[in-house]
Amino acid sequence: MDFLNTVDVEEGTDLLNQAANWHEWAKERGLSPDALRTVRTARDALRAAVGDPDAKAAPLVVPVHIELTAGAPTLSAPGALGAVLAAATRLAVLGEWDRVKICPADDCRWAFFDESRNRSRTWCSMRVCGNREKARAWRERR
Repeated sequence: MDFLNTVDVEEGTDLLNQAANWHEWAKERGLSPDALRTVRTARDALRAAVGDPDAKAAPLVVPVHIELTAGAPTLSAPGALGAVLAAATRLAVLGEWDRVKICPADDCRWAFFDESRNRSRTWCSMRVCGNREKARAWRERR
């Protein structure tokens, strides 16, 4: 989620606009940064894959490694992007990928993980975006 939310529509900021910001983000997570252009493409592709209508889908190939440690195979990657894609792959393998969603509010577009039992959550937050949309719809009906 952190990687998908490196762009903030509401604030109008994009952490991946400057290499220094990207390097700091990766360093804070104990990862080595990959090339910024590739990272931007990957973020947009992942956001498109989870439903962001403003993101562009693109094919993406990033090397990952499978290591056998402590008697169990694990996905690993040399860089931050590989680690992010390994985590996304883990969600897909566990059948949880469809729980990653993008808030439909035009002024939000925040990525969130739907923890509802029936996977029906729509808004990143009912207190903010959901409430705002429900109030807007109510006003329009009146």
